[in-house]
Amino acid sequence: MKKIMLIILTVALCLPLTAAAGRTFDHHHKTKICDDQHKAKNIIFMVPDGMGLAYVTAARAYLGGPDGQNMAFENLPQIGYQRTYSEDSFVTDSAAAASAWACGEKFANGEICYHSTDGSYPETILEIANDMGKATGLVATSRITHATPAAFGAHVTSRNCENAIATDMVTITQPDVILGGGARHFDGSQGADGCGGSSDNLPTALANGYEYVTDFVTLQTAIANGTDKVIGLFTPSHMPPHMDLTPDLPTLAQMSTAALDILEEDKNGFFVMIEGSQIDWAGHANDPEYQVGEMIGFDEAVRAVLDWINLSPRRVNNTLLVVVADHETGGYAIDGPYGSQAEAGVLVQDGWTSMDHSGVDTIIWSQGPGSDALGAAVDNTFLYSVMLEAIK
Repeated sequence: MKKIMLIILTVALCLPLTAAAGRTFDHHHKTKICDDQHKAKNIIFMVPDGMGLAYVTAARAYLGGPDGQNMAFENLPQIGYQRTYSEDSFVTDSAAAASAWACGEKFANGEICYHSTDGSYPETILEIANDMGKATGLVATSRITHATPAAFGAHVTSRNCENAIATDMVTITQPDVILGGGARHFDGSQGADGCGGSSDNLPTALANGYEYVTDFVTLQTAIANGTDKVIGLFTPSHMPPHMDLTPDLPTLAQMSTAALDILEEDKNGFFVMIEGSQIDWAGHANDPEYQVGEMIGFDEAVRAVLDWINLSPRRVNNTLLVVVADHETGGYAIDGPYGSQAEAGVLVQDGWTSMDHSGVDTIIWSQGPGSDALGAAVDNTFLYSVMLEAIK
Protein backbone atom coordinates (compact mmCIF):
# COMPACT_ATOMS: atom_id res chain seq x y z
CA MET A 1 0.00 0.00 0.00
CA LYS A 2 2.86 2.40 0.87
CA LYS A 3 4.44 1.72 -2.51
CA ILE A 4 1.16 2.50 -4.33
CA MET A 5 0.73 5.73 -2.40
CA LEU A 6 4.32 6.75 -3.24
CA ILE A 7 3.68 6.22 -6.95
CA ILE A 8 0.46 8.28 -6.79
CA LEU A 9 2.26 11.09 -4.96
CA THR A 10 5.15 11.08 -7.47
CA VAL A 11 2.78 11.35 -10.43
CA ALA A 12 0.77 14.10 -8.73
CA LEU A 13 3.90 16.18 -8.11
CA CYS A 14 4.76 16.06 -11.81
CA LEU A 15 1.41 17.45 -12.97
CA PRO A 16 1.16 21.14 -13.90
CA LEU A 17 -0.85 23.31 -11.52
CA THR A 18 -3.03 24.43 -14.40
CA ALA A 19 -4.37 20.91 -14.81
CA ALA A 20 -5.66 20.67 -11.26
CA ALA A 21 -9.37 21.25 -10.80
CA GLY A 22 -10.25 24.27 -8.71
CA ARG A 23 -6.74 25.76 -8.70
CA THR A 24 -6.12 29.44 -9.32
CA PHE A 25 -5.08 29.93 -12.93
CA ASP A 26 -1.28 30.33 -13.05
CA HIS A 27 0.29 31.94 -16.13
CA HIS A 28 3.86 31.44 -15.02
CA HIS A 29 3.88 27.95 -13.53
CA LYS A 30 6.88 25.99 -14.75
CA THR A 31 6.47 22.45 -15.99
CA LYS A 32 8.15 19.48 -14.44
CA ILE A 33 9.43 16.81 -16.79
CA CYS A 34 9.80 13.71 -14.68
CA ASP A 35 12.52 12.00 -16.71
CA ASP A 36 15.34 14.46 -17.35
CA GLN A 37 16.99 11.93 -19.65
CA HIS A 38 14.17 12.49 -22.13
CA LYS A 39 14.32 16.23 -22.63
CA ALA A 40 13.66 17.62 -26.09
CA LYS A 41 16.62 17.97 -28.40
CA ASN A 42 14.32 19.40 -31.08
CA ILE A 43 11.17 21.53 -30.95
CA ILE A 44 8.81 21.82 -33.92
CA PHE A 45 6.12 24.42 -33.27
CA MET A 46 3.38 24.43 -35.92
CA VAL A 47 0.74 27.16 -36.16
CA PRO A 48 -2.50 26.88 -38.16
CA ASP A 49 -3.19 30.61 -37.83
CA GLY A 50 -6.84 31.41 -37.02
CA MET A 51 -7.98 27.77 -36.90
CA GLY A 52 -10.87 26.84 -34.64
CA LEU A 53 -12.18 23.35 -33.98
CA ALA A 54 -15.02 23.82 -36.47
CA TYR A 55 -12.38 24.40 -39.16
CA VAL A 56 -11.01 20.92 -38.39
CA THR A 57 -14.45 19.31 -38.60
CA ALA A 58 -15.23 21.04 -41.90
CA ALA A 59 -11.94 20.04 -43.53
CA ARG A 60 -12.16 16.45 -42.31
CA ALA A 61 -15.73 16.12 -43.59
CA TYR A 62 -14.74 17.59 -46.97
CA LEU A 63 -11.89 15.09 -47.31
CA GLY A 64 -13.74 11.98 -46.14
CA GLY A 65 -17.28 12.63 -44.98
CA PRO A 66 -18.48 12.17 -41.38
CA ASP A 67 -16.37 9.02 -40.91
CA GLY A 68 -13.35 10.44 -42.70
CA GLN A 69 -9.76 9.88 -41.66
CA ASN A 70 -8.40 12.15 -38.94
CA MET A 71 -6.36 15.16 -39.91
CA ALA A 72 -2.73 14.30 -39.17
CA PHE A 73 -2.48 16.50 -36.08
CA GLU A 74 -5.66 14.94 -34.62
CA ASN A 75 -3.66 11.76 -34.01
CA LEU A 76 -1.20 13.41 -31.65
CA PRO A 77 -1.62 11.87 -28.18
CA GLN A 78 -1.84 14.99 -26.00
CA ILE A 79 -4.82 17.33 -26.39
CA GLY A 80 -5.43 20.45 -24.33
CA TYR A 81 -6.57 23.99 -24.92
CA GLN A 82 -5.33 27.52 -24.29
CA ARG A 83 -6.71 30.92 -23.35
CA THR A 84 -5.76 33.50 -25.97
CA TYR A 85 -6.47 36.98 -24.58
CA SER A 86 -3.74 39.62 -24.91
CA GLU A 87 -2.47 42.21 -22.43
CA ASP A 88 -4.92 44.86 -23.61
CA SER A 89 -7.73 42.95 -25.33
CA PHE A 90 -9.91 39.92 -24.70
CA VAL A 91 -9.71 39.25 -28.46
CA THR A 92 -6.06 38.96 -29.40
CA ASP A 93 -4.28 39.63 -32.66
CA SER A 94 -1.58 37.37 -34.08
CA ALA A 95 1.27 39.59 -32.91
CA ALA A 96 0.33 39.48 -29.22
CA ALA A 97 -0.63 35.80 -29.38
CA ALA A 98 2.63 34.69 -31.01
CA SER A 99 4.62 36.95 -28.66
CA ALA A 100 3.01 35.15 -25.70
CA TRP A 101 4.34 31.85 -27.06
CA ALA A 102 7.71 33.22 -28.07
CA CYS A 103 8.48 35.26 -24.95
CA GLY A 104 6.24 33.83 -22.23
CA GLU A 105 4.54 37.11 -21.33
CA LYS A 106 1.38 38.96 -22.27
CA PHE A 107 1.80 41.74 -24.84
CA ALA A 108 -0.58 44.34 -26.23
CA ASN A 109 -2.12 43.74 -29.64
CA GLY A 110 0.32 44.73 -32.35
CA GLU A 111 3.48 44.37 -30.25
CA ILE A 112 6.22 42.00 -31.41
CA CYS A 113 7.84 40.67 -28.20
CA TYR A 114 8.39 44.28 -27.14
CA HIS A 115 6.70 46.22 -24.34
CA SER A 116 6.02 49.67 -25.78
CA THR A 117 5.27 51.09 -22.32
CA ASP A 118 8.82 50.73 -21.01
CA GLY A 119 10.91 49.47 -23.95
CA SER A 120 11.65 46.13 -22.31
CA TYR A 121 11.73 42.78 -24.05
CA PRO A 122 12.66 39.25 -22.99
CA GLU A 123 14.54 36.81 -25.22
CA THR A 124 12.42 34.69 -27.51
CA ILE A 125 12.48 30.91 -27.33
CA LEU A 126 14.25 31.02 -30.70
CA GLU A 127 16.99 33.24 -29.28
CA ILE A 128 17.35 30.96 -26.28
CA ALA A 129 17.76 28.00 -28.62
CA ASN A 130 20.42 30.00 -30.49
CA ASP A 131 22.21 30.68 -27.20
CA MET A 132 22.26 26.95 -26.52
CA GLY A 133 23.98 26.30 -29.84
CA LYS A 134 20.90 24.89 -31.52
CA ALA A 135 19.93 25.59 -35.12
CA THR A 136 16.76 27.62 -35.61
CA GLY A 137 14.23 28.27 -38.36
CA LEU A 138 11.13 30.19 -39.39
CA VAL A 139 8.74 28.99 -42.12
CA ALA A 140 5.48 30.64 -43.21
CA THR A 141 3.13 31.02 -46.16
CA SER A 142 2.76 34.73 -45.38
CA ARG A 143 5.52 37.28 -45.61
CA ILE A 144 8.19 35.94 -43.28
CA THR A 145 8.09 39.36 -41.59
CA HIS A 146 4.37 38.96 -40.79
CA ALA A 147 3.14 38.87 -37.19
CA THR A 148 3.60 35.22 -36.20
CA PRO A 149 7.11 34.55 -37.52
CA ALA A 150 8.11 38.09 -36.51
CA ALA A 151 7.33 37.40 -32.85
CA PHE A 152 9.92 34.62 -32.75
CA GLY A 153 12.59 36.48 -34.70
CA ALA A 154 12.34 40.16 -33.76
CA HIS A 155 11.60 42.78 -31.09
CA VAL A 156 9.74 45.84 -32.43
CA THR A 157 7.00 48.16 -31.25
CA SER A 158 4.55 47.27 -34.03
CA ARG A 159 3.85 44.40 -36.38
CA ASN A 160 3.68 47.02 -39.15
CA CYS A 161 7.44 47.66 -38.91
CA GLU A 162 8.24 44.82 -41.32
CA ASN A 163 11.48 46.28 -42.68
CA ALA A 164 12.74 46.58 -39.10
CA ILE A 165 11.59 43.00 -38.46
CA ALA A 166 13.59 41.85 -41.49
CA THR A 167 16.62 43.73 -40.17
CA ASP A 168 16.32 42.04 -36.77
CA MET A 169 16.09 38.64 -38.45
CA VAL A 170 19.22 38.95 -40.59
CA THR A 171 21.39 40.88 -38.12
CA ILE A 172 20.37 39.91 -34.57
CA THR A 173 18.36 36.69 -34.19
CA GLN A 174 19.64 35.17 -37.47
CA PRO A 175 17.58 31.96 -37.77
CA ASP A 176 19.53 29.45 -39.85
CA VAL A 177 16.49 28.85 -42.05
CA ILE A 178 14.13 31.61 -43.22
CA LEU A 179 11.50 30.46 -45.74
CA GLY A 180 8.36 32.22 -46.96
CA GLY A 181 7.19 35.28 -48.83
CA GLY A 182 8.05 38.92 -48.31
CA ALA A 183 11.06 39.67 -50.52
CA ARG A 184 10.02 43.33 -50.65
CA HIS A 185 10.97 43.84 -47.01
CA PHE A 186 14.53 42.74 -47.74
CA ASP A 187 14.92 45.09 -50.72
CA GLY A 188 15.64 48.71 -49.87
CA SER A 189 14.42 49.87 -53.28
CA GLN A 190 10.85 48.85 -52.42
CA GLY A 191 10.30 51.80 -50.12
CA ALA A 192 9.19 52.22 -46.53
CA ASP A 193 7.12 49.83 -44.46
CA GLY A 194 4.03 50.63 -42.39
CA CYS A 195 6.20 52.38 -39.80
CA GLY A 196 8.04 54.51 -42.34
CA GLY A 197 11.30 52.57 -42.11
CA SER A 198 13.39 51.34 -45.01
CA SER A 199 16.43 49.06 -45.07
CA ASP A 200 18.32 47.04 -47.63
CA ASN A 201 18.31 43.70 -45.81
CA LEU A 202 19.23 41.18 -48.50
CA PRO A 203 22.86 42.37 -48.93
CA THR A 204 23.16 42.20 -45.15
CA ALA A 205 21.82 38.65 -45.16
CA LEU A 206 24.33 37.61 -47.81
CA ALA A 207 27.15 39.25 -45.87
CA ASN A 208 26.07 37.29 -42.79
CA GLY A 209 26.39 33.95 -44.56
CA TYR A 210 22.90 33.27 -45.89
CA GLU A 211 22.42 31.51 -49.21
CA TYR A 212 19.56 33.17 -51.08
CA VAL A 213 17.01 31.05 -52.95
CA THR A 214 13.93 32.19 -54.85
CA ASP A 215 12.08 29.04 -55.98
CA PHE A 216 11.66 25.34 -55.28
CA VAL A 217 14.52 24.27 -57.58
CA THR A 218 17.10 26.61 -56.05
CA LEU A 219 15.95 25.57 -52.58
CA GLN A 220 16.51 21.91 -53.41
CA THR A 221 19.88 22.71 -54.98
CA ALA A 222 20.98 24.55 -51.84
CA ILE A 223 20.06 21.54 -49.70
CA ALA A 224 21.88 19.15 -52.04
CA ASN A 225 24.97 21.35 -51.80
CA GLY A 226 24.90 21.13 -48.01
CA THR A 227 23.92 24.67 -47.11
CA ASP A 228 23.51 25.30 -43.40
CA LYS A 229 22.09 28.82 -43.62
CA VAL A 230 19.43 29.75 -46.15
CA ILE A 231 16.95 32.55 -46.78
CA GLY A 232 14.19 31.68 -49.23
CA LEU A 233 11.97 34.58 -50.28
CA PHE A 234 9.69 33.15 -52.93
CA THR A 235 7.32 36.06 -53.60
CA PRO A 236 7.42 39.85 -53.13
CA SER A 237 4.56 39.72 -50.60
CA HIS A 238 2.55 36.75 -49.30
CA MET A 239 2.73 33.40 -51.07
CA PRO A 240 -0.28 32.33 -53.17
CA PRO A 241 -3.03 30.25 -51.55
CA HIS A 242 -2.22 26.56 -51.37
CA MET A 243 -4.57 25.60 -54.20
CA ASP A 244 -3.08 28.30 -56.47
CA LEU A 245 0.59 27.40 -56.04
CA THR A 246 2.53 26.81 -59.26
CA PRO A 247 5.18 24.06 -59.46
CA ASP A 248 8.04 26.55 -59.18
CA LEU A 249 6.93 27.56 -55.68
CA PRO A 250 7.31 25.24 -52.68
CA THR A 251 4.30 24.14 -50.68
CA LEU A 252 4.28 24.48 -46.90
CA ALA A 253 5.02 20.75 -46.69
CA GLN A 254 8.01 21.12 -49.01
CA MET A 255 9.32 24.14 -47.08
CA SER A 256 8.89 22.22 -43.82
CA THR A 257 10.81 19.20 -45.14
CA ALA A 258 13.55 21.47 -46.50
CA ALA A 259 13.87 23.21 -43.14
CA LEU A 260 14.17 19.89 -41.30
CA ASP A 261 16.76 18.61 -43.80
CA ILE A 262 18.96 21.62 -43.04
CA LEU A 263 18.33 22.00 -39.31
CA GLU A 264 18.86 18.35 -38.42
CA GLU A 265 22.54 18.65 -39.40
CA ASP A 266 23.16 20.56 -36.16
CA LYS A 267 24.29 18.02 -33.57
CA ASN A 268 22.82 20.14 -30.78
CA GLY A 269 19.29 19.97 -32.18
CA PHE A 270 16.99 22.75 -33.32
CA PHE A 271 13.91 24.92 -32.86
CA VAL A 272 11.63 25.71 -35.81
CA MET A 273 8.31 27.53 -36.09
CA ILE A 274 6.15 26.56 -39.09
CA GLU A 275 3.00 28.55 -39.86
CA GLY A 276 0.05 27.87 -42.14
CA SER A 277 -0.60 31.60 -42.30
CA GLN A 278 -3.54 31.82 -44.65
CA ILE A 279 -6.05 29.72 -42.73
CA ASP A 280 -6.62 32.97 -40.88
CA TRP A 281 -7.19 34.96 -44.06
CA ALA A 282 -9.81 32.50 -45.25
CA GLY A 283 -11.62 33.15 -41.97
CA HIS A 284 -11.37 36.91 -42.41
CA ALA A 285 -12.87 36.49 -45.88
CA ASN A 286 -15.57 34.06 -44.64
CA ASP A 287 -14.49 31.90 -47.59
CA PRO A 288 -15.01 28.15 -46.96
CA GLU A 289 -13.28 26.99 -50.17
CA TYR A 290 -10.18 29.02 -49.32
CA GLN A 291 -10.41 27.72 -45.75
CA VAL A 292 -10.50 24.06 -46.74
CA GLY A 293 -7.65 24.51 -49.20
CA GLU A 294 -5.43 26.07 -46.56
CA MET A 295 -6.37 23.38 -44.04
CA ILE A 296 -5.33 20.74 -46.57
CA GLY A 297 -2.02 22.48 -47.17
CA PHE A 298 -1.32 22.76 -43.46
CA ASP A 299 -2.23 19.15 -42.78
CA GLU A 300 0.10 18.02 -45.57
CA ALA A 301 2.86 19.89 -43.76
CA VAL A 302 2.03 18.16 -40.47
CA ARG A 303 2.09 14.78 -42.24
CA ALA A 304 5.50 15.63 -43.72
CA VAL A 305 6.81 16.58 -40.28
CA LEU A 306 5.43 13.38 -38.72
CA ASP A 307 6.97 11.32 -41.53
CA TRP A 308 10.33 12.93 -40.71
CA ILE A 309 9.93 12.29 -36.99
CA ASN A 310 8.81 8.69 -37.43
CA LEU A 311 11.80 7.74 -39.56
CA SER A 312 13.89 7.33 -36.41
CA PRO A 313 13.12 6.26 -32.83
CA ARG A 314 15.69 8.83 -31.73
CA ARG A 315 13.70 11.59 -33.41
CA VAL A 316 10.50 10.31 -31.82
CA ASN A 317 12.06 10.32 -28.35
CA ASN A 318 13.87 13.64 -28.70
CA THR A 319 11.38 15.87 -30.54
CA LEU A 320 8.61 17.96 -29.00
CA LEU A 321 5.94 18.64 -31.63
CA VAL A 322 3.23 21.21 -30.85
CA VAL A 323 0.31 22.16 -33.12
CA VAL A 324 -1.74 25.13 -31.90
CA ALA A 325 -3.66 28.06 -33.36
CA ASP A 326 -3.02 31.56 -32.05
CA HIS A 327 -6.75 32.42 -32.08
CA GLU A 328 -9.92 31.56 -33.97
CA THR A 329 -11.08 33.73 -36.87
CA GLY A 330 -14.59 34.47 -38.04
CA GLY A 331 -16.59 32.77 -35.29
CA TYR A 332 -17.03 29.87 -37.70
CA ALA A 333 -19.76 27.29 -37.08
CA ILE A 334 -21.19 24.30 -38.93
CA ASP A 335 -24.95 24.46 -39.46
CA GLY A 336 -25.52 21.42 -41.62
CA PRO A 337 -26.41 19.42 -43.53
CA TYR A 338 -29.20 18.71 -41.06
CA GLY A 339 -31.15 15.50 -41.63
CA SER A 340 -28.55 14.04 -43.99
CA GLN A 341 -24.84 13.20 -43.87
CA ALA A 342 -21.98 15.41 -45.04
CA GLU A 343 -20.43 14.08 -48.23
CA ALA A 344 -16.76 13.93 -49.13
CA GLY A 345 -15.89 16.60 -51.66
CA VAL A 346 -18.85 18.78 -50.64
CA LEU A 347 -18.50 21.77 -48.33
CA VAL A 348 -20.54 21.65 -45.14
CA GLN A 349 -23.21 24.26 -44.53
CA ASP A 350 -21.73 26.94 -42.34
CA GLY A 351 -22.15 30.31 -40.69
CA TRP A 352 -19.88 33.09 -39.48
CA THR A 353 -20.32 35.63 -36.70
CA SER A 354 -17.76 38.14 -37.97
CA MET A 355 -14.91 38.81 -40.37
CA ASP A 356 -12.43 39.25 -37.53
CA HIS A 357 -10.89 37.22 -34.74
CA SER A 358 -12.97 35.71 -31.96
CA GLY A 359 -12.04 35.27 -28.31
CA VAL A 360 -12.59 31.52 -27.91
CA ASP A 361 -9.95 29.13 -26.59
CA THR A 362 -7.98 27.12 -29.14
CA ILE A 363 -6.92 23.47 -29.11
CA ILE A 364 -3.35 22.28 -28.48
CA TRP A 365 -2.23 18.98 -29.99
CA SER A 366 1.23 17.71 -29.04
CA GLN A 367 3.61 14.81 -28.58
CA GLY A 368 7.12 14.23 -27.30
CA PRO A 369 9.12 15.33 -24.25
CA GLY A 370 7.17 17.83 -22.14
CA SER A 371 3.90 17.36 -23.98
CA ASP A 372 2.14 15.81 -20.97
CA ALA A 373 1.94 19.31 -19.48
CA LEU A 374 -0.06 20.50 -22.50
CA GLY A 375 -2.90 18.02 -22.05
CA ALA A 376 -4.71 20.58 -19.88
CA ALA A 377 -6.46 23.95 -19.82
CA VAL A 378 -3.62 26.49 -19.90
CA ASP A 379 -2.78 30.06 -20.82
CA ASN A 380 -0.94 30.72 -24.08
CA THR A 381 2.10 31.98 -22.14
CA PHE A 382 2.39 28.52 -20.58
CA LEU A 383 3.50 27.03 -23.90
CA TYR A 384 6.70 29.07 -23.66
CA SER A 385 7.36 27.58 -20.20
CA VAL A 386 6.86 24.06 -21.53
CA MET A 387 9.23 24.63 -24.44
CA LEU A 388 11.85 26.27 -22.23
CA GLU A 389 11.76 23.49 -19.63
CA ALA A 390 11.82 20.85 -22.37
CA ILE A 391 15.04 22.05 -23.99
CA LYS A 392 16.99 23.18 -20.91
